[in-house]
Amino acid sequence: MDLAFSGMDGVIILVSYAIVMLLIGYLSGRGKNLQNSLSDYFLAGKNLGIIALFFTLYATQYSGNTIVGYAPAAYRMGFGWLQSISFMTIIIAAYLLFAPRLYVVSKRKNFITPTDWVHHRFKSSAVTILSVILMLWGLGNYLLEQLVAIGQAVSGLTGGTIPYQFAVIAFVLVMLAYEWMGGMKAVAFTDVMQGVVLMIGIIIFLAGSLYLVGGNFGNVTSFIADNEPAKVGVPPMDASINWMSMLILVGFGAAIYPHAVQRIYSAQSEKTLKKSLSRMAWMPPLTTGLVFVIGIIGIMMFPGLSSGDSEQLVGMMANEIAAINSFYYWIMILFFGGIVAAIVSTADSVLLSFSSMISNDIYGRFVNPRATEHKKVLIGKVGGIIAVAALLWLAWNPPATLYEIFVLKFELLVQVAPAIILGLYWKRLSAKPVFWGMLLGALLAGIMTLTGYKTVFGIHGGVLGLGLNVFIAVVGSLFITTSAKEESEVEEMTSLKLEA
Repeated sequence: MDLAFSGMDGVIILVSYAIVMLLIGYLSGRGKNLQNSLSDYFLAGKNLGIIALFFTLYATQYSGNTIVGYAPAAYRMGFGWLQSISFMTIIIAAYLLFAPRLYVVSKRKNFITPTDWVHHRFKSSAVTILSVILMLWGLGNYLLEQLVAIGQAVSGLTGGTIPYQFAVIAFVLVMLAYEWMGGMKAVAFTDVMQGVVLMIGIIIFLAGSLYLVGGNFGNVTSFIADNEPAKVGVPPMDASINWMSMLILVGFGAAIYPHAVQRIYSAQSEKTLKKSLSRMAWMPPLTTGLVFVIGIIGIMMFPGLSSGDSEQLVGMMANEIAAINSFYYWIMILFFGGIVAAIVSTADSVLLSFSSMISNDIYGRFVNPRATEHKKVLIGKVGGIIAVAALLWLAWNPPATLYEIFVLKFELLVQVAPAIILGLYWKRLSAKPVFWGMLLGALLAGIMTLTGYKTVFGIHGGVLGLGLNVFIAVVGSLFITTSAKEESEVEEMTSLKLEA
């Protein structure tokens, strides 16, 4: 992201954001003994109101990478990238499929992590451990992406004044500090800050880019139709199939991200959760939709960019917008500082969730079941630091084979969806078929991705793996006889009564 801003101006803005984040962390944890309660530290005491819950859900779904990465994709694909809006919309649909029901059960049973539900539902260590592995893998991958993005964004905003490695370490320390002080509450309130900055920044960025092309989007579409007609044409059949495949992969994969599920647990009430999700339904057109338009405008502003050069599109457009006048200059600096803050905010959510699973699902469940909550929280914090250190090493010294393996994310994560979602609704779903479906689905998706067969007729390996997963889980469960007692126990597990 090459920017022509003054390096010192960028440094001032970033330092200001860092100070605000640290202040939020301090105020969130002041006077509260968060370290003695898993629920208070990892889930904000399950008391997030509608504003904080909405913005932390928003930050979970939209990162700074949404702006930096989606606009170049629109530039390369043209109007075919309208699919990005449907990606984000289908995530909300997936939430609504299971979130309210899971919330009620989690409130009654005091769940901390997504695999608390999996363990409660199937009473199987094998299913629980496999779910933990797949979820930690997805979180580790996502956190690696954010750490790399932090370094690139800070280095770009400051014109190289702050080097890549120093930028990553500095903001990781800031992130760890406010997260340690305030836990989930600090994370949620930093999400509010970055969410507001991103929303306002995207609108002003769009206004500036429209001004530079004459204030008429029709000029842009006419230019594309005359010069790059393929970008306004109907996509081929394989692209349409791939689009549908991505909807399934991203829709269910993103909705069951551990940090997404934990936001469901953190809601103050079921009513608060539903209101927040209903407002989230408006965000795809207002966020990815506007970013899509920005990418389309970029085709006219900078025609003929190569695939590699197009990755710098947002920075190139920002430089042009900043040159309009001093108002746009400072807004662009604030906006790109907000992008850095948004990436950090996404990283902190992922790290907090990663730490909670180390603390609760591995240490608390299998290593030391008698551990106090204070010790579990401490183990989670230490585990998070170790994970960040390992991921930083991987980001700076990526062994080719390990890196290729690590790029798997949604392909593996989505394999946990049947256990979580089907388990809420179908009483006959049984542990053994769920385990084998999850394992074989993950193996199929992983092997296809690593051997270069990422899609078959446009269908992603993760989606084919999910199809195999669901088939094994459903058919296998039909062949397993369940007693009336077992069905009654499952009925009680999934009951929507708030009292046990």
